[in-house]
Amino acid sequence: MKRSIITIDEDKCTGCSLCIPNCPEGALQIIDGKARLVSDLFCDGLGACLGHCPEGAISVVEREAEEYDEYKVMGNVVKGGKNVVIAHLEHLKSHGQDEYFAQALDFLKRNGFPNPLEQKPAAEPHQDHSHGGHHGHMGCPGSRMMQFNTEKTHTQAQTPSAPLSSELRQWPVQLQLLNPQAPYFDNADLVVAADCVPFAYPNFHQRFLKDKTLVVFCPKLDHTIEQYVDKLAQIFRTKNIKSVTLVHMEVPCCFGVESVVRTAMEKAGKNITLKDYTISLQGEII
Repeated sequence: MKRSIITIDEDKCTGCSLCIPNCPEGALQIIDGKARLVSDLFCDGLGACLGHCPEGAISVVEREAEEYDEYKVMGNVVKGGKNVVIAHLEHLKSHGQDEYFAQALDFLKRNGFPNPLEQKPAAEPHQDHSHGGHHGHMGCPGSRMMQFNTEKTHTQAQTPSAPLSSELRQWPVQLQLLNPQAPYFDNADLVVAADCVPFAYPNFHQRFLKDKTLVVFCPKLDHTIEQYVDKLAQIFRTKNIKSVTLVHMEVPCCFGVESVVRTAMEKAGKNITLKDYTISLQGEII
């Protein structure tokens, strides 16, 4: 069938990955340093990713394409967690896609998932309406202003204990500063973390970092994603990495961590054991 669907100009695309978190449907991936449409089935053609490409490499065209399948898309979306589901549902609502929206809700109901738009959060977010009125927060759930209720009951309050020891084994830790030939990468187990994670998850050192080498970066704000892929690929290719543990936040933009690491593995021709953990905004493993 002929329908609207995105197309990517490879000559303009720099592989920055800013489009990835803004496609909650999961239709885009960074492959060989370029954004790719991985399945016609997942692209609704509404262009949520267009405004997030700094190079103007993405556009919507009319062409022969496999029919969009909301049920298959929802099977992809729910893997990303509550915030990704919310982003997708709001995306459909804001574009007046009532039929797809109804199908998405039907998928949630059939598979026993709650409708997150009907769930009242424990602490109401203090939304910033200074950009775009009622829908001002829809551009990126990861930058939505929120304030959490940190009051604890007497039984929940933490009791004094001995100071925890740092499990950090090397310096630096930011991917931009790391030397791929550093000896601490030899036969290492890597932790690749989004840089917000250690602030949100209080037990980061003891749960994830012990006896491992740390790499941190931000898949949304760092502007050297293509170089990051190349650097990680060099580490994977030359240092006999034993395993990789990914730790990222639940917000959609943070899922770019996985995309960068998987692209680097593909580029290095390696298939390394990979574990993936998602941390909620309240500091819990999802």
